[in-house]
Amino acid sequence: MTLTFPLEPTDDLADPIFRDAVGCAEWLKQLQLTNLHQAHSLLLTQLNELNRFPMRGLERLNTLEVLRDTVHYVQNDYVKKIIAKPLPLNESELITFLSMVQLWQAMTHGYQRCLQAYIALDKQLAEHGALLCQRSLMYSGLAISEYLRTGYEFDARLWRQLHELYAFAEKHGLQLKGIADPLPSKTPPGSCHDIYVKTLLVCHVRTAELSRSQLLMLDTWLTEWRDTVQLERGYAISKRDAQPLAVDLDGSQGLQPVKLVAHSDSVRYVAMVPLSKMLRVNTILLQQGQPPRQLKLGDNYSGAECIELLTFLYQCWCEDNGARFGERQPGSQHAHLCNTRENIFACLSGKIPEQPTANIAQPDSSSPLEVWNLDNQSILGAKLIRVKTTGGRLNHKQLVALRVGDAVTFKLGVTTWVHVTRTGQLCIGVRYLPGIAQPVHLNNPDANLDANAISTPGLLLQAVPALMSPASLIIPTNWFKADLVLELQHQDGEKLNAKLGFSVERGIDYERVSFTLV
Repeated sequence: MTLTFPLEPTDDLADPIFRDAVGCAEWLKQLQLTNLHQAHSLLLTQLNELNRFPMRGLERLNTLEVLRDTVHYVQNDYVKKIIAKPLPLNESELITFLSMVQLWQAMTHGYQRCLQAYIALDKQLAEHGALLCQRSLMYSGLAISEYLRTGYEFDARLWRQLHELYAFAEKHGLQLKGIADPLPSKTPPGSCHDIYVKTLLVCHVRTAELSRSQLLMLDTWLTEWRDTVQLERGYAISKRDAQPLAVDLDGSQGLQPVKLVAHSDSVRYVAMVPLSKMLRVNTILLQQGQPPRQLKLGDNYSGAECIELLTFLYQCWCEDNGARFGERQPGSQHAHLCNTRENIFACLSGKIPEQPTANIAQPDSSSPLEVWNLDNQSILGAKLIRVKTTGGRLNHKQLVALRVGDAVTFKLGVTTWVHVTRTGQLCIGVRYLPGIAQPVHLNNPDANLDANAISTPGLLLQAVPALMSPASLIIPTNWFKADLVLELQHQDGEKLNAKLGFSVERGIDYERVSFTLV
């Protein structure tokens, strides 16, 4: 089997600063890593130039191996500029993000060029086939992961590149050979199979919802769990446990529920039962007080942090998401959306000008209301796509209010995921909060607060007896204290005192809390 990935031909006019591993090592010694932007730019420029430069396959491989440590160091530092940023990214953040993807892809192309020489029977590379496949898979997967954790949709060609590389390794019997990697210290050798499955599982997680710390935890755990997950040509169904996931090596997607993939010779399956059991057992043991270290979950995380991530991974990998979120109905309606507690308060108070139906696609630019298309919705939430490619920025776990179609009232909700499509439009998932939302002014007697923060707009969610959901309050994130008494003032001037109970949930710009009237 040959590979079909496109690589530009080498060019005798290419002029990299270094042309072998020794020269590369000398150049890296004088690279100023204190100026991160400049270092990143130089690495990308020189690596692209090296990829165009004609050289012997083994020398190219040795040079790339010398570069790896610095590339990973700079990339890991550079990502701090964009991690967990609201979307869409601003111009400088977008440049940073695209530069990171380009550097991972440049590393991929370098190893792929070596792989081309291997396929052409370069004798010096004859023993390095598994390493070349593993490194190519690794950097191809890192490019995909960068898109996913930042929240940007990527070209399906990246999936095809990844699948083709693994199919090549499998065809030539290279997929199970362990390859040492000096970068993560004390890590056992990883094969093409390990790298490929790890990439598939990472990409089947909603990585844009995870913090940088959680992403590091996930990477460490998947390395530790490499023997738990296998890629097979067949599968068995376990009715009472997690269903298998499938990937088509000839396709342009990652893992999918097995029921959505037609069986063929190119389809491989991941049995999720072993991973499902391990996630549940670890969660139970942590809840019983066992320390994470004993379960090989690391020394730097608390039991609560581990339980939170284990639960999240179980939801992503092992649950039927369609059943969990309720049946969704396709939608063809528009919706008005606003965000921030202050704007939502104004909308519910009737202080935002109504938009004439005739101008629904072009609301008043001074209004915080934006027009979105409702892609689908259920009683629990909705998926929406913004009509325009410009507008406000949104983040995961952010408070929003929706008015769907010709409805008079707004539904209060929280963003469950946010990403940018290939067309540049913002796409979000929203989970509705229970109860009809009412605007209330909140007065806080806490003397430690800034004078300007003593009184602020808030939201009251009415009780929903059918769901056994009591009334709750939406307050600023830094306000909650158990037993604190707040004064609520309704629109009609009525004042009530509310004693706070416990925190129900917390987002990036709000906290939902229980209360009793006193």
